[in-house]
Amino acid sequence: MNNQDFLTLAESETGTLRILQITDTHLFGDPAKDLLGVNTRDSFLAVLASIKSDNQLFDLVVVTGDISQDDSPASYQAFAEEIAVFGKPVVWLPGNHDDGLIMPDLLGAEPLSSVDRVLTDHWQLLMLNSQVRGFTFGELAQSQLEFVAQALSDNPNHFTLVFVHHNPVPMGCRWLDQHRMKNGEALLSLLAQADNARGVVWGHVHQDWQQTRDHLHLIATPSTCIQFKPRSEQFALDKRPPGYRYLMLAQDGSLATELKRLASDAFVPNLRAQGY
Repeated sequence: MNNQDFLTLAESETGTLRILQITDTHLFGDPAKDLLGVNTRDSFLAVLASIKSDNQLFDLVVVTGDISQDDSPASYQAFAEEIAVFGKPVVWLPGNHDDGLIMPDLLGAEPLSSVDRVLTDHWQLLMLNSQVRGFTFGELAQSQLEFVAQALSDNPNHFTLVFVHHNPVPMGCRWLDQHRMKNGEALLSLLAQADNARGVVWGHVHQDWQQTRDHLHLIATPSTCIQFKPRSEQFALDKRPPGYRYLMLAQDGSLATELKRLASDAFVPNLRAQGY
């Protein structure tokens, strides 16, 4: 499974592909360290406990980047150990805080898989790399855009959902939008021209955001640790708690989503923080 460029996955008996999305865990090698007042290891473990208590079935875990805050091997090893508890395939992609060079070796053992495509009977999921090493903003290399175009062409009978770290569209946060995907419109233009495309799902922005554009679903998911305040001009943290998302992809190409959060008083950050 882990030595291929793609992962084949069976859909559930109902024909629905059920996905758990986790994003922006920002783990440290030292489990005692915190990020702006939130111990990211503890918040990650609390999210995993919440997922277990949901008793909700899912077929696949998709992790949309910023797994580590300090690029330490220990942070990735801790993530791999904890996420394996579900016994489900896990696919991931790098964020701007990650070390994309060491991740394949540390996150390549089952159930984790460093593939760029997941194929089922009715869907294909494309895992894109928007990381620009040394920078906070993102950009898709031309080869990534060509990969998307080829995948859409090669599998016209598969509905297509793209996962990536950086937001391809502005979020209405002036400070945050300067760190978005620089060529997001190029990606959305490709998808808008394809009848089988269904949308883009990302992390990076540490907040819930959903919009439809043409026939595309555009979805951002909260972090498992700190949250950014929506529509803020300057850097600002939000008191909303950590979250995660379920996605349900049906045989007819329809998509449903459910956002989940921890209790409202869980892991409140230092709201006076001005950056990190």
